[in-house]
Amino acid sequence: MMDRNVTVPATLADGLEAASEIFVAHDGRLLGAIAVADTVRPEARRAVEALAHMRLRTILLTGDTKAVAGTVARSLGIGEVDLLPEDKLARIKKLVARGRVVAMLGDGINDAPALTEATLGVAMGSGTDVARESADVVLLGNDLVRFADTVGIARRTRRIIWQNFAGTIGVDTIGIVLAGLGFLNPLPAAFIHVASEMTFILNSARMLPRAAGSGYAVDAPIPSALAARWRPSTSCAGKFEP
Repeated sequence: MMDRNVTVPATLADGLEAASEIFVAHDGRLLGAIAVADTVRPEARRAVEALAHMRLRTILLTGDTKAVAGTVARSLGIGEVDLLPEDKLARIKKLVARGRVVAMLGDGINDAPALTEATLGVAMGSGTDVARESADVVLLGNDLVRFADTVGIARRTRRIIWQNFAGTIGVDTIGIVLAGLGFLNPLPAAFIHVASEMTFILNSARMLPRAAGSGYAVDAPIPSALAARWRPSTSCAGKFEP
């Protein structure tokens, strides 16, 4: 506009900090401005809050202007923002080099290198082909809360696995010691073995989906976040790390 000697009032963009302005002029006279802005997904804040509850650190990586990025970050409760698209890859590399476990969540073309570099790359199902091919996991739905649900289910699964592993090692160790000292004969040993195996099986059964309002496990469908495609590579989109 300055090159065409069109004067733009300083107050024209007031209240549009979270938007990019397109100025419209004709014959050297300013006609007005068009504000263009992306809307934040309605479930995004719930997803960020769920990740924070799991003590996961969230960073917003965006190519938007500082004003737009700051407004979006504040609305989502995110305290860290990186602005330049080319900085995404550098930031991911830096975090991984420091020993961080980094999940990158994204859907754009410029997210692909960072998705590949992260410990885990997650692409949205509605994202570009390049992002989906670069990711380790592709969420079939577009609900960001599904990502937080997936992280929660993965953590719970790992916790149960470790419980069963530690319990098995503990029971077997105690049984070996008692048998070696002559306090455990074959019949009680067999009973303890079967009882411990049943306990660990029942503990694993806690992972079964449950019907709403029911205390019994049912053959429920896997959430779309878990019915994701898994490929043996490295990538991620969005940016989360402990």
